Amino acid sequence: MTQHASLTPERWARFSIDQQVLMIANEMQRASSLLAPDDRPSRQRTYERVLRLVDLTVEVQARRTFRRELLRWRDLVAALYIAPHADPEAHRAAFRCLLGFRPEAWRQVSFI
Repeated sequence: MTQHASLTPERWARFSIDQQVLMIANEMQRASSLLAPDDRPSRQRTYERVLRLVDLTVEVQARRTFRRELLRWRDLVAALYIAPHADPEAHRAAFRCLLGFRPEAWRQVSFI
């Protein structure tokens, strides 16, 4: 994975938690348009970026409860990543769940 490879925890920590969640959501939005069977390689790369950003967020967040919930959510994305076929409903559910973590992000739920 090349995108986000140079993103350091120090740089990521400069973003607010709202910004971090919204940037993860941006990658989930990209994956939303890659749910056709032929899109699997691109979809997997997008989920890899999601996982990378989640890992960075977990690494820099001091709030244990938020880290714990984000790690649980990460398992949903990991399941989507390894699935042999796209599951649009599971993707949407995971996306909505992510947006529910922060009030600022939840404002975007009507757009998914």
